[in-house]
Amino acid sequence: METVFPILETERLILREATEDDAKDMFVYLSDHLVVKHMGISACESVEEVLDEIEWYKSIFKNRTGMRWGITLKDSGKVIGSCGFLNRNPRHFRSEVGYELSREHWGKGIANEALEIVLKFGFEHLELERIEALIEPKNLSSQKLVERQGFTREGLLRHYEYTNGKFDDLYMYSILKGDL
Repeated sequence: METVFPILETERLILREATEDDAKDMFVYLSDHLVVKHMGISACESVEEVLDEIEWYKSIFKNRTGMRWGITLKDSGKVIGSCGFLNRNPRHFRSEVGYELSREHWGKGIANEALEIVLKFGFEHLELERIEALIEPKNLSSQKLVERQGFTREGLLRHYEYTNGKFDDLYMYSILKGDL
């Protein structure tokens, strides 16, 4: 895995490491109940809580269990979401992928553009064979997003996570390196 945080670039986006300087921009979407309602976390109530999220991003990169990019628009440099890997298991060549995007940027193809470059990086540079996405059944837009990328829904994991005081069912989606 990388030792220097990689920067990824698409036509409209730069994906880079999120820093403490991005906390106020990230607070905009991490405090939005509609953005976080399917993420298994509560909406942030302060910038300090966002700083904890950024520290988590740093820790998974340092521990080699994942990496989370801040999604920025090339013209502004402002972080408007994140996308990346978590629960990476190098022994089995697999990882989960996750993402979120500020509501004002929904429906513009930004999440699709970011996810596409992150998947490519995972297969080409992290030598992943399988990338998984765990998605709540009510999160139809996320299901459509991964299906557009070629993911296959494998089944329903009943009461798979306990978050925010309740058990959540999650669909297991996956894409294999050979599916591309």
